[in-house]
Amino acid sequence: MQFRLRAIVAFLLGLSAFDSNAALRQDRHVVVVVWDGMRPDFVSEQNTPTLWKLAKSGVTFRNHHSVYPSATIVNGTAINTGVYPDRSGILANHDYLPAIDARKSVDVETFAVVRKGDALRDGKYLGVPTIAELVRQNGGHNAIATAKTVGLLFNRKETRLGSYHLFAGESLIPDSVMFVFKALGAFPPANQPAERDSWTTKALIDMWRDVVPKFSLLWLSEPDDTEHHTAPGDPAALAAIKSSDENLARVLEALEKRNARSTTDVFVVSDHGFSTIARSIDVPKILRAAGFDAAIEFTNEPKSGQIMIVGNGGTVLFYAIGHNKEVTRKLVEFLQQTDFAGVIFTREAMEGTFTLDKAKIDSEHAPDVEMAFRWNENRNQFGAPGMMDGDWQRGAGKGTHATLSKFDMHNVLIAAGPDFRQGSEDELPSGNVDLAPTICAILKMEAGPFDGRVLAEAMIGDASKPAAAGETFEATKKFPEGSWRQSLKVSRVGSTIYLDEGNGEFAR
Repeated sequence: MQFRLRAIVAFLLGLSAFDSNAALRQDRHVVVVVWDGMRPDFVSEQNTPTLWKLAKSGVTFRNHHSVYPSATIVNGTAINTGVYPDRSGILANHDYLPAIDARKSVDVETFAVVRKGDALRDGKYLGVPTIAELVRQNGGHNAIATAKTVGLLFNRKETRLGSYHLFAGESLIPDSVMFVFKALGAFPPANQPAERDSWTTKALIDMWRDVVPKFSLLWLSEPDDTEHHTAPGDPAALAAIKSSDENLARVLEALEKRNARSTTDVFVVSDHGFSTIARSIDVPKILRAAGFDAAIEFTNEPKSGQIMIVGNGGTVLFYAIGHNKEVTRKLVEFLQQTDFAGVIFTREAMEGTFTLDKAKIDSEHAPDVEMAFRWNENRNQFGAPGMMDGDWQRGAGKGTHATLSKFDMHNVLIAAGPDFRQGSEDELPSGNVDLAPTICAILKMEAGPFDGRVLAEAMIGDASKPAAAGETFEATKKFPEGSWRQSLKVSRVGSTIYLDEGNGEFAR
């Protein structure tokens, strides 16, 4: 095991500076277990016996939502901050950040990118604090173990003794978790996702060797990893779901052994849903054939009139260099007449589009155009509904996500513990942005303002039920050969907005 991060630990230590005398609630712990890519329609007594049993003792949120784009890093950040992408600054898994790399897109959660982003933004690569930072600020400890690199964004400033942090087998302070590697050995390779999940689960439990901290998070890579190589409903994907259920059982058993189950609220959540690719769309090739100067990597310094294309599975980001308005207009009109565009968002208001703020993805480094691919409710070869067009990086028949499909935007949330009702179902809209404010309420941490809300209607001692409302937005544009029409369905509870689904079509 090589710790390539050791040389820059001092940099991160310099970023941390929390000094608070606030006290956390003494009789509560919170554990969050993320099943990456888990769809709610695959939760069953047969597929997920442990989760099924946990749901019977807690609350199942029947109308839970990802934020858009429905992708891992975006939603991991929403879970750990309680804010929409426009405030967190994480707009996609893969983004074009010219101050970091002017010639190609970057993976937003890699250490080099995070380090440079913090340096450029005075330690605020994320625009708001994370749950782990808030817990530390209030005098508490964390234990975070993630099988994916998304975990870096949960706790990139951790220095408090008694807290532990591992992401994809790495640590900012390797010596602090050396006991894990001595017990478990090296982190398994990338082609063994189930073994990585098992290792990471055992690592989290080992972190509880002295005491269960106030906040713990376990991020499992399954079933997402397997479904990307197969598809929802594939026997291998069902086996991956079963492995996540077995890891959840290990966590619950460890809490029992430490006499902490009765004082621990457990959240099982997924970052997003999943779909099956009906067609793989080579957007760069199509745009170049249409006369656009478009690329996924520039060979020279970019110039006005060029377009940077950044694929994210079910969504594509387009950056018109210099915010060239004429190029942007031509690009949007071209996309509106294709047979693969679903919903188009634009930085500037344009006919037949929604502005970026409608999806809470507007920020200073947002793209000029963002397109979610078209989707439908057809079934794949295994009988699982939800088909979509996807970018050029995966082939037809494989699984992916990040569209505005209801199969991508709706995900799992089950909560059980001393603060939640037993055997209950919550039909109100909820979302990944609601976890942080709810956890802060449980631990009695003052924080915010959040974009999400406290899920009080599902909790003991609160008989109130907030009102929910829904709205559908539409945008159209007429062309000589036909008409473009797109729609976006939105739910609201108070000031919190949830994107239900969106789609579009060009009709001749």
